[in-house]
Amino acid sequence: MKRDDNHDGAIVDGEIEVRLQVNGASRRGRAEPRMLLADFLRQELVLTGTHLGCEHGVCGACTVLVDGAPVRSCLMLAVQAQGADVTTVEGLANGELHPLQQAFNEKHGLQCGFCTPGMLLSAAVLLEENPAPSSEEIREHLSGNICRCTGYVGIVEAVQAAAQAGGGAEASVATTPAAAS
Repeated sequence: MKRDDNHDGAIVDGEIEVRLQVNGASRRGRAEPRMLLADFLRQELVLTGTHLGCEHGVCGACTVLVDGAPVRSCLMLAVQAQGADVTTVEGLANGELHPLQQAFNEKHGLQCGFCTPGMLLSAAVLLEENPAPSSEEIREHLSGNICRCTGYVGIVEAVQAAAQAGGGAEASVATTPAAAS
């Protein structure tokens, strides 16, 4: 499809310009009205950390934060994110690993890594809301994220380790602007 960057927010050849904040940076791209947020992030903004698993909102691999709330990006249209503040897994790190990323590495909270981006963002929300969750609270909060490899033991241990290391509000999601497109 033809792209026309001279029409802010206008529909051009069936596409709409979508403007939003992603990981602290102003970003924009064009999307057909039916394009999913996950596809927009991956294809238009080249942020490939968001994974598509079931494409039905069941597995949680596509979880991103929209205005601070976890959202299944396979169920949200890109145009619905117009003007929103979106955080992807790429936004967790700020020059160094986020405490959750470090803990997932140290506690073997990942194997294939496919579910990891969604797990990390869901866990980040949990630790911001509850800096010292019990293992039961962690399991409950992450129950919407499916992992087929780990058996969840390493994931729960990683979230507990991140909490003990201060991975809650003190280490919230990075908002350092990335290269804008």
